[in-house]
Amino acid sequence: MAQDLIDVLIRQWKTERPDLNVEPMGVVGRVLRLATRLERRVSETLKPYGLTVGGFDILATLRRTGNPQGLTPTELMEAVMLSSGAMTNRIDRLEEQGLVERRPSPNDRRSLQVLLTAEGRKVVDEAVADRLDEAEDALCVLKAEERDQLADLLRAMLQGLND
Repeated sequence: MAQDLIDVLIRQWKTERPDLNVEPMGVVGRVLRLATRLERRVSETLKPYGLTVGGFDILATLRRTGNPQGLTPTELMEAVMLSSGAMTNRIDRLEEQGLVERRPSPNDRRSLQVLLTAEGRKVVDEAVADRLDEAEDALCVLKAEERDQLADLLRAMLQGLND
């Protein structure tokens, strides 16, 4: 397999600091570079819909739960791992775009539910199809067995780093 920038960095560090174990950079450095590239691709895919990755995450969460009553901001916050302030800002932007609406909770007058509007549902249904096509394209260099193995390894790594 061809050498990449991470191989060069590892080789340089081994030369300059042979006392250090730089092998973890082989995985972590590549994962970080890959994350940056993938996020850029996702952003470009969502741009025609007027969505950011964060806005898409909220719409997709509302859509995939199938709950016609929506979710509370707290439930959304937990599902997409955001702070309260960031969640409020994203919901505000999506509401301004006409993609979500806030309604009083039928179960708790002090609480709100966030729901997809008809336009929000239409946008997320179109965007998710393009998003999945983009993900498939990003994985085209891997065989099905390699994808499964990589998913298992990344899951193990994420679980090991669970904060």
